[in-house]
Amino acid sequence: MPRTPAGGTPTRELLIRAAAHLFAEQGVHGAQLRDVVRLAGQSNPSAVQYHFGSREGLLDAVMRERQERAERSLAGILPEPEGRALSELLAALVASEAAELRSGPGRNGLRIAAQISHRSGIRTREPHPHLAGGGYWRLIGELEVALLDVPEPIRLERIDLTLTLIGAALAERARQLAAGERVLTAEPLFLADLVAMAGAMLTAPLPEPGAED
Repeated sequence: MPRTPAGGTPTRELLIRAAAHLFAEQGVHGAQLRDVVRLAGQSNPSAVQYHFGSREGLLDAVMRERQERAERSLAGILPEPEGRALSELLAALVASEAAELRSGPGRNGLRIAAQISHRSGIRTREPHPHLAGGGYWRLIGELEVALLDVPEPIRLERIDLTLTLIGAALAERARQLAAGERVLTAEPLFLADLVAMAGAMLTAPLPEPGAED
């Protein structure tokens, strides 16, 4: 059973919340675990090791919660991605991710996810465990189906880079909102433009023959 402090929230959940905030603000590798423990209101300096084993274990728990939220959001927008047009797939992906902008935990999750986007497994078709079997991975597969006329190495690289672009754009938007900064565009325009840019990136003309030389 998880340990529950007097306040009623399990220690494990307090540590996840604190880590999400500090990983977002200070970086996944920059945040100090002792500060996570302190922010969570814990007195045991080994609390992270006790509950998660390591920094990576704590990060995994933070990102598992973030991906569960994202999967629920995507399921409500596009439960069956198979056979959908590229524009519809991208619109659903961006909309589901943008739902994270509307809460503190969501904004933290976006900022953390952008730091570790290279772990997705898109280029090797070996999904990160958080993605395996979920709606997001199915949608990514449908993005590839929509680009079957593009050579495989370029296709995989374009999808990976496009999702990195989407993640970075939303992470920056999340940072601006968290900091109370003025944003340049209202959310509907921002999201529509992000979908358009992602589509343009995926469907850009192929390099001229011989460009690989």
